[in-house]
Amino acid sequence: MGYRLGVDVGGTFTDVLLVDERTGVSHRAKTASTPADQSEGVLNGIRKVCRDAGIEMHEVAHVLHGTTVATNAILQGRGARVGLVTTEGFRQVLQIGRSFVPGGLAGWIIWPKPEPLARLEHTVEIPGRIAADGTVVAPLDEERARAELRRLGGAGIEALTVSLINSYANDAHERRVAELAAEELPGVPVSLSSHVLPEMREYERTVTTVANGYVQPEVSRYVGNLDRSLSGSGIDAPLSVLRSDGGLTKAAKAAEDPVSLLLSGPAGGVTGAVWFAEQAGFPDFLTFDMGGTSTDVALVLDGRPRIGRETTVGDLTVRATSVDVRTVGAGGGSIAHVPELTRALRVGPQSAGADPGPAAYGSGGTEPTVTDANVVLGYLPTRLAGGEISLDAEAARKAMRSIADAMGLPSVEAAAAGVIDIVNENMLGALRLISVRQGYDPRDFALMSFGGAGPLHANALGRLTGSWPVIVPPSPGVLCAYGDATTCPRDESARTMVRRFSTLDDDELRTALAELADAAAGRLEAEGVPRASQTATYQIDLRYHGQGFEIPVEVDRATVDGDLLAGLGAAFDAEHERLFSFLLDNEREVINLRVTVSGPRPEVAWRVLPEGSGDPSAALVRETEVWMDGATTSARIYDRSRLLSGDVVAGPAVVVEMDSTTLVLAGHAATVHPSGSLLIRPMNEEG
Repeated sequence: MGYRLGVDVGGTFTDVLLVDERTGVSHRAKTASTPADQSEGVLNGIRKVCRDAGIEMHEVAHVLHGTTVATNAILQGRGARVGLVTTEGFRQVLQIGRSFVPGGLAGWIIWPKPEPLARLEHTVEIPGRIAADGTVVAPLDEERARAELRRLGGAGIEALTVSLINSYANDAHERRVAELAAEELPGVPVSLSSHVLPEMREYERTVTTVANGYVQPEVSRYVGNLDRSLSGSGIDAPLSVLRSDGGLTKAAKAAEDPVSLLLSGPAGGVTGAVWFAEQAGFPDFLTFDMGGTSTDVALVLDGRPRIGRETTVGDLTVRATSVDVRTVGAGGGSIAHVPELTRALRVGPQSAGADPGPAAYGSGGTEPTVTDANVVLGYLPTRLAGGEISLDAEAARKAMRSIADAMGLPSVEAAAAGVIDIVNENMLGALRLISVRQGYDPRDFALMSFGGAGPLHANALGRLTGSWPVIVPPSPGVLCAYGDATTCPRDESARTMVRRFSTLDDDELRTALAELADAAAGRLEAEGVPRASQTATYQIDLRYHGQGFEIPVEVDRATVDGDLLAGLGAAFDAEHERLFSFLLDNEREVINLRVTVSGPRPEVAWRVLPEGSGDPSAALVRETEVWMDGATTSARIYDRSRLLSGDVVAGPAVVVEMDSTTLVLAGHAATVHPSGSLLIRPMNEEG
């Protein structure tokens, strides 16, 4: 037992959380992110949190890190120059894609098609063919392969990707190309589609592999630099990185398979939310993570986040397992503006970011943001991040005046209230995507809010969705770092098995799942996780024969050991009806098998707050004036660190802490749960 260090790097802030595994006592630090070199901001935060906790750097036993390096490389176009090797006749696989144009009919006219991550001039084709059943139709032309690899080397490629047709069924040709590449292109990292995504559908397999190669050098450099910087600072603890599915992987494995990290940052928040929701006793909830640049939302059912098979970053969609997170460009730094053409108020997706930031930060920003609106309305305290950031209320009012003037509003408060209403509606749309659009009623779920800006808007989002209670966990501004520190190691194996139910039996399917589980378990064991402490979860992609898409279905251990095909069919029918409201008489068909093996969750003690009397007056800081429901009203400001279990904070009220601020609206009350979470409900609602 020792100290676990969770680190989450966002677009605006770097959050660091130090947790004592024995007591559950935590220490937080929030420092400005350093986009030029993220490791610099990480080390600043680690030094600060260790100093505040009164421990030496060498006392840290585990470093767990959620990173946006891979995500930013995609969004900012800073990846490697990628070379792509394809089977003869498939050179334009990325250019053809799926012939999908987003948006309505006008999308065909105005949509600028994004440039593939591997340019056509850096794509080569090699004779040789493998059939869908894995048999060799034509041998690999090794002489041609060497010539094409040398040509790519002359073009200055920085990463090589190999995606040959049907390699998921037989990877012999891809492995041979990798051997030839080691001779012809020494030092150039190679990504094989049969390793990155051993599943059918050549376009998805190719674009995912190319994305892996595109971000690999950047991620490898960052992880290596951070690892060396930690060692140089006296931390000998191993570095683990959070995967997009919420599990941990060793730094070396992360550098090898960086496409699995594209949603590393948001996944940490969902994982941390599960940790605190479990303590508060709410297994079904929506997550609402609002930071400085964007808002991420997800759905958790029965204590498990919904896992998707696609990861989307900007215009790029790849086939990689990840927490089903939806993102909207709405954050504390989102800029409000009134277009000349429509004269209608808009908020985001443009953001002031960390530099120059909102006008209230006093760092040179002049455009009105969501943060400025919260300052004008009186919802934010004068100092943020434990006193590191002071707010300039007059600068915020000046920025918001431009919105009031453009819309002819009588006051800056009215303009600020409009900004808050618009950004709340934007975030409501994202919450509906992961609930209503997926067949779930948000009124059946609680709403877990976190992120630096989330608790300011959470009560209003609860009112819009009907999701109660609204849960604000302890340290909401660094919850992603909490997720990093409290999750478990994880690995995954997958394969394609296109078989109708009539041609398959339970034993054959069970054997295939066991082989995948054994492979993932072996890799996890190599990372130091004993097999005896591992658990496996199973997911099978199914469809009705004749359909052009499949649906992932979770299968529990009891079903695997029992009447497997019957249980699988019933689960698929239930999921198909939930999504589409109908069933077909067609025979069911297995497409892909997937097994995820996880290590044990760390034994971090839960903190329990002392029992209070229900009266929060001991935590009262002062009274203030806020603008709420169209008028100025009196509100009380409370220090969250002084609240006790059972205390009830009635709105209108503002609850402040080092890393975030919670707003309790009039007609609502926040009850302090023994775990430290605030549970906000309408006053007329029982329980």
